[in-house]
Amino acid sequence: MEISSKENTQLFSNTILLVDRSSFKSESSASKEKQSCCGGIKVFLGALSFVYFAKALSGSYLKSTITQIERRFDIPSSLVGVIDGSFEIGNLLIIILVSYFGSKLHRPRIIGAGCLIMSAGTFLIAMPQFFMGRYEYERFPSTINSTVSISPCQQDKSQTLLPALEKPQAKINAGCEKEGGSSMWIYVLLGNLLRGIGETPIQPLGIAYIDDYTIEENAALYIGCVQTVAIIGPIFGFLLGSLCAKLYVDIGFVDLDSVTITHKDVQWVGAWWLGYLIAGMISVLAGIPFWFLPKHLPKPEGRKDSSTSSEQSEFITEGNKEHQKSYQQQVKIAEMAEDFLPSLKNLFGNPVYILYLCASIIQFNSLIGMVTYKPKYIEQQYAQTSSKTNFVIGLINIPAVAFGIFSGGLIMKKFRISVLGAAKLSLGSSFFGYLLLLSLFAMGCENSDVAGLTVSYHGAKQMTDYEQALYSECNSGCACSKNDWDPICGENGVTYISACLAGCQASNGSGKHTVFFNCSCVGTLESPSQSSSAVVGPCQKGNECPKMFLYFLVISVITSYTLSVGGTPGYILLLRCIKPHLKSFALGIYTLAIRVLAGVPAPVYFGMAIDTTCLKWGSKRCGGRGACRLYDSSALRYVYLGLTLVLGTVSIFFSVAVLWLLRKRSSQQDETLSVNGERGTCGTKSRKANFVNSDHLIQTTYWPEKETRL
Repeated sequence: MEISSKENTQLFSNTILLVDRSSFKSESSASKEKQSCCGGIKVFLGALSFVYFAKALSGSYLKSTITQIERRFDIPSSLVGVIDGSFEIGNLLIIILVSYFGSKLHRPRIIGAGCLIMSAGTFLIAMPQFFMGRYEYERFPSTINSTVSISPCQQDKSQTLLPALEKPQAKINAGCEKEGGSSMWIYVLLGNLLRGIGETPIQPLGIAYIDDYTIEENAALYIGCVQTVAIIGPIFGFLLGSLCAKLYVDIGFVDLDSVTITHKDVQWVGAWWLGYLIAGMISVLAGIPFWFLPKHLPKPEGRKDSSTSSEQSEFITEGNKEHQKSYQQQVKIAEMAEDFLPSLKNLFGNPVYILYLCASIIQFNSLIGMVTYKPKYIEQQYAQTSSKTNFVIGLINIPAVAFGIFSGGLIMKKFRISVLGAAKLSLGSSFFGYLLLLSLFAMGCENSDVAGLTVSYHGAKQMTDYEQALYSECNSGCACSKNDWDPICGENGVTYISACLAGCQASNGSGKHTVFFNCSCVGTLESPSQSSSAVVGPCQKGNECPKMFLYFLVISVITSYTLSVGGTPGYILLLRCIKPHLKSFALGIYTLAIRVLAGVPAPVYFGMAIDTTCLKWGSKRCGGRGACRLYDSSALRYVYLGLTLVLGTVSIFFSVAVLWLLRKRSSQQDETLSVNGERGTCGTKSRKANFVNSDHLIQTTYWPEKETRL
């Protein structure tokens, strides 16, 4: 005869029944069980935290290499967004199966297997570096290490030293047959897809496992600890990205003395592949402990008499008694499959769950798009290098997020906040976070002065056709290509796309130290009759830009902390508004929706929107449009921040609806209990005082309003 864990607890003082073990235990055995439970859950907590660290490190490292991948494979931001979104597509493939069937199988071992798959995908991302040719950046012959002095302006298209863009079409096609870099980004996409498949079981199975085997008041703190440790992963991920961005992409394959660009150059590509090898090894190590953890842990003493928490029993419907059976028993695959559709229907019949899901989807669209392109935004808006950008994000921004998440969990535990309180805290953090984000519109830099793009060759603001404006009277006698990007800085503070378009007649030096003389276009702004010199590399942005960057960092840190405070309360709200036996399934559906409707599309349409602000596109060696070389700073600011704020505002309206519905249902249930003489059991105020273990009182009382399934 099968007896549920709740019935065993109620009968232990009257009846001795053996179901694989005695229902009566001595004080010493109970103490041992408690110690075993605490020890087991802490081991699992440590292992899960390390896995969260590993997956967060590899994920954040991918974010830090977005601009590096874009330049290395010469692809636009929208395509980089597809690569970034492939991780979520991997989740989509198996998330429902893993979250539903995985909750009834050996959860730790499934997580361990996921780690191995995740590491294989991470290694695959780095593989193109070993199969494609060496990185070739755009450089005119006058800046290549050579003893021959070449005049940029006097070059003509018959010279053999010209870039491939000016070569006959037959030679271009011949060269393209040998160049595999044009499609090698597919391996990066497939590797990220595999990473997504491996990461799938970690969140739904891991979080539900913790919530199953901890006392109710500790669940929020433990989840907060896991998420806080997970934030350490991005810190190391971005710092690793900062280190690798300073190393040349082909380090170990080429003589570094022959490299004529520095990490400050817009064409610089760091050793992006090196970090993926390191992240893959960490993922392998993270999965080892889960192969030695048990399938189940002893239930905490405070939760043995109930299958639901005190707040869950108020906000969810009592199911059939078959749902109250112990899920530690073996369940056949056929029975699980038969119960799939009813479970799905039950889940989507919960209005709180659906509204919170909608709010989360829209908010994650905002956050994912913002985080994905934040390195690019800082690089382009404030003229910072990739290395410095990743260092700042990893060392300043990410710790603020970690502190915010931990603060949310600590507040939940210290003040024993109810479901209503969690909804208020989550809503408040979102509202004030996006309000702070609004101030970033005033903290941008003006466009750099680039002749033919942002200003004309005569100093006026350029508002006409950019491509045609690249040519002027001062460079009309030169055979220049408008597709090249080899910027130089004139002594007048204006950047020119190339030495040829600047009308330079002579050069001195080689490589990074090349100086151009007699540049006819450089002297047209202030002294039209006098030619001037220029040096390799673009000019620095205005004097106000470093100050604006400092203001941006301060507001960004405060905003990150504010938004993160609502993370843990949101998780608790999600866990407490659903039935306990649907916990893993609900988290899986939640994760699936976030991946499909936010993780996949957000990087793509954010990337497409950012591409519309490009002023100068690069050109591939084999023809066609490459990566963007220069963005309109003002347009980029309004598109990037505007899209983030609009989505965040919409999500706040859904969060308000969740709070309103919780208040309404809570008031109705309190009134019903008052009529039935149960005022002292489930009042909102008494819930805070009696936070733990009132389930046996609530579950013995049934009222028709429970069918609202809040």
